[in-house]
Amino acid sequence: MKIGDPLRHSLKSLPATLQRIQPILLILFLLAFGLAGLFRGDLGQTQPRQEIRGVWMTSNDMDILRDRQKVQTATSQLQQLNFNTIYPVVWNAGYVMYPSAVAQREKIQPFVYQGVEGHDFLADLIAQGHQQNLLVIPWFEFGFMAPPTSELAMNHPEWLTQKLDGSQTSISAAGEVVWLNPFRPDVQKFITDLVLEIVTQYDGDGIQFDDHTSLPSEFGYDRYTTALYTQEMKKAPPSNPQDAAWIKWRANKITSFMVKLRAAVKAKKPRAIFSVSPNYYDLAYRLHLQDWLTWVRRGIVDELIVQVYRPTLQSFVEQINRPEIQETQQKIPTGIGVLAGLRNKPVAISQIQAQVQVAQERKLGVSFFYYESLWNAASEPAIARQAGFQALFPTPVPRFTQQ
Repeated sequence: MKIGDPLRHSLKSLPATLQRIQPILLILFLLAFGLAGLFRGDLGQTQPRQEIRGVWMTSNDMDILRDRQKVQTATSQLQQLNFNTIYPVVWNAGYVMYPSAVAQREKIQPFVYQGVEGHDFLADLIAQGHQQNLLVIPWFEFGFMAPPTSELAMNHPEWLTQKLDGSQTSISAAGEVVWLNPFRPDVQKFITDLVLEIVTQYDGDGIQFDDHTSLPSEFGYDRYTTALYTQEMKKAPPSNPQDAAWIKWRANKITSFMVKLRAAVKAKKPRAIFSVSPNYYDLAYRLHLQDWLTWVRRGIVDELIVQVYRPTLQSFVEQINRPEIQETQQKIPTGIGVLAGLRNKPVAISQIQAQVQVAQERKLGVSFFYYESLWNAASEPAIARQAGFQALFPTPVPRFTQQ
């Protein structure tokens, strides 16, 4: 035993009385060494063991978010059912969900989202969540995406990127959208300013970015980006948006931005959790230029939640068995995004339980999309749904911010 050999050698010179207790001293030394390593994180596996039990609170949950009493009920219920993390939306459809000097500067906030009492409901949610020992990590939902009719898009047409044919919109789950050019310094500054505003203005536990902190691969043919590519690569961008080198160049630019964004966040709040919730890796990289596996390998990401919204258990298992998820969970807390239902498409509690259980078998955490569909907007009675979640999480598992 390499650690013990030097100690044994030194103990040989001790008096006979002390030599008789040599084995005890050795055990105490090794125990102390192991505990010190545990607290320092030298053992390497302490951080990933944090089990994520989260839920996203979306714009569909605004009726709850804006009401202090409903927030109290929600956070209390989540705590009683042994959840440990809330991800409330703070950036959606080109607007922020809090009073923002950055938004006012860019003239993109003609009104301010407020609680029913005129209060700052993000601050209220964070305070009430913390009272229930829940982490609250604001969720930067729309990333570089915005509606074409938003003040953001209309006030800054130069910030938008385009396809090869000159068109600027795509169809997403949120409808028709435009995309801010993630390669422009002014766009990067705008996003960074918003993120730092959230991190410094509120007592949240971090910041989360999802699959929209990216760019669909057919975009990037605007004048600015093509000129930058031509300057660096000494040739024009290929007409094929799926060209491997063209994908890599754009993905690397987004990665470089995320490196700078993480550094800016950590400079303001070192303990903040820098969280990412992307789609599975092949789709994220190939179709959205989001190289999150490289982000993990480079230490950019503090936790990862992969969105796996699948209707069957087989398709769900296929995704959570992917090697990049197994690799990630050896490094950082890793979870799976599970669909709890939509307003017009409820999901049975039996399906939710089956998916969570196979995730738990693989030592993966989970986060549910979204709060209202947990038990308020579901086909089964709320009490039955809550009993189902109680069975999944029978005991509390606390979480902690970064050390």
